[in-house]
Amino acid sequence: MIPFKSKLIILGSVGLFFLQACSNANQATNTENSPTTSTSTTQSSASPIATGGHGESHGGQVVETGAYHLEFVPEKEANGTHMDFYLQKGDNHEAIPNAKVTAQVQLPDGTQKSFNLKYDTEGKHYTALLPVNATGQYQVKVTSDINGQKVDGRFNFNK
Repeated sequence: MIPFKSKLIILGSVGLFFLQACSNANQATNTENSPTTSTSTTQSSASPIATGGHGESHGGQVVETGAYHLEFVPEKEANGTHMDFYLQKGDNHEAIPNAKVTAQVQLPDGTQKSFNLKYDTEGKHYTALLPVNATGQYQVKVTSDINGQKVDGRFNFNK
């Protein structure tokens, strides 16, 4: 029979294990304290902001999926939120200018809006203005159609 103290140690260890797992899950979805956190679809892996020789980071949330690098940068403005989306390919993060990019945004009140993002040739990224100033968390799903191939990224931000 296992002594009482051993049972307490085992129970405490298991409790700490679950507490750590919940803590990591919370960090993956909390962007209020960490603006570089990203979430992604099941086919992609989330990563922090790209650094080093893999191209220039723009300070947003990054998702690497297959051969594609997706970066979402929301910027608050007086009349809403300016959304920049960098769609790049390969290790050198070459911009993809000919994709059809749409963003589906879930507002803090639960309603959804869809936007087509236009390519800015000078900035080499896609952009749109979200004309909403509601306070709360925004969930964003960006879908890119690259010559018939769909690439999705999920992001969020607080306002």
